[in-house]
Amino acid sequence: MIASVGGAALPSPGASKDPTTAASDRPNVVLIVADDLGWADISPNNPETFYETPNLQRLAGRGMRFTQAYAAAPVCSPTRASLMTGRHPARLRTTDYFCGQRAAALLPAEYQCALPLEETTIAERLLDEGYRTFFAGKWHLGPEGFWPEDQGFQENRGGWTRGGPYGGDKYFSPYGNPRLDDGPPGEHLPDRLAKETARFIEAEDGAPFLAVLSFYSVHTPLMGPKELVAKYRERKKDLEHGPIWGREGDRKVRLVQEHAVYASMVESMDAAVGVVLDSIDAAGLADRTIIIFFSDNGGLSTSEGHPTSNLPLRAGKGWLYEGGIREPCIVAAPGVTFPGTECGSPISSNDFLPTVLELCGVASADSRPLDGRSFVPSLMAPDEALEPRTLHWHYPHYGNQGGAPSGAIRSGDLKLIEWFEDDRVELFDLAVDPGETMDLAADRPDTVARLRASLAGWRLGIDAEMPRSNPDFEPKAAP
Repeated sequence: MIASVGGAALPSPGASKDPTTAASDRPNVVLIVADDLGWADISPNNPETFYETPNLQRLAGRGMRFTQAYAAAPVCSPTRASLMTGRHPARLRTTDYFCGQRAAALLPAEYQCALPLEETTIAERLLDEGYRTFFAGKWHLGPEGFWPEDQGFQENRGGWTRGGPYGGDKYFSPYGNPRLDDGPPGEHLPDRLAKETARFIEAEDGAPFLAVLSFYSVHTPLMGPKELVAKYRERKKDLEHGPIWGREGDRKVRLVQEHAVYASMVESMDAAVGVVLDSIDAAGLADRTIIIFFSDNGGLSTSEGHPTSNLPLRAGKGWLYEGGIREPCIVAAPGVTFPGTECGSPISSNDFLPTVLELCGVASADSRPLDGRSFVPSLMAPDEALEPRTLHWHYPHYGNQGGAPSGAIRSGDLKLIEWFEDDRVELFDLAVDPGETMDLAADRPDTVARLRASLAGWRLGIDAEMPRSNPDFEPKAAP
């Protein structure tokens, strides 16, 4: 039985609900998703970060921080699809951002540019159980007809086709967004989305709710409030550091966090998180509201302004190295998590749906297989590792950030990356080398063979789409 917090308790995880139990006895769920925020961008993970994130520090003090939480893909749309469904992007055929295609030596795998309507989302499942459902911010899971209101969300504030705030004045009103009314000129988008979420929370009517706040921050375009940009430009003057740039493939990669505009975006997003936390507290709902914070892929370090560094992790968004797929993750579940704890068990974005459903005492009600598994046991006992598992990634595309068609598998602490263009593999031991600096493939051929066979078997089992040879490709002549 779970101990209560503040006189209330969440349902016992795994316990089925009596059908006569009032829906109001179930916990609320607030899922906050950042865009392009790196693992090392928040102070709970990186006390030396250039950016200020006091509200995420506050949230970490309330719950559990997962140090090895992974996105199912190194770019946004696939990860977001996995968050909504608990199913792997490779199984859904939603393996790249919606909808971009680039070719080179390989023709990228074909994929769907919308989250299929026949998939059961977390919103649809909780709506069936009497939850009110709300979405604010970035959706990027398909064109009109596939927007949040078509996938189980009763209210939608700002979720539509685009993956960034590219209309109007972008991060400032007017927004040019068909699902978000303009505010006063100059109103800041993350603050507006947080206040819309707070309004929904404060309208609590006795029914439990699911509120998803999906920031456009800190995705490009890089822009922030002038006063915050000025603050970080002053701070940058006092920095002492080594080289700013390294190399990742044919791309330069940022090695130092010092981008003042990006810093202003991180702090603004964190302040917006604070607005939501305050609203939960003010409504007297803190002891019956599950709060989850996550990011959809790694920080942008090799392209499009190179605004952040993911060190000590390698590379960033668009790559299957740890900098592209290891994410900040904090879960606060009153009566389940102990304040200020951390857990090193690997989890995936596929895991959030089954975890939330178990915390809410709700069965999956979907006959199709889930790729995620509940990590409630870790929430309850952080010192006890989850049962061993294998994690997989499948990115059969050329990314805007320099990544190329590839797949990866993590088994225990060993991680293998397979590059589809030239059949090259890399092997790393993350326990001693989280920065993936020492390739062990040549020294451990038996391990490479075993992991490659396992990865290939997994792809076959879920019918993953592979890239194909490009007959029109002409490699560049050597200089």
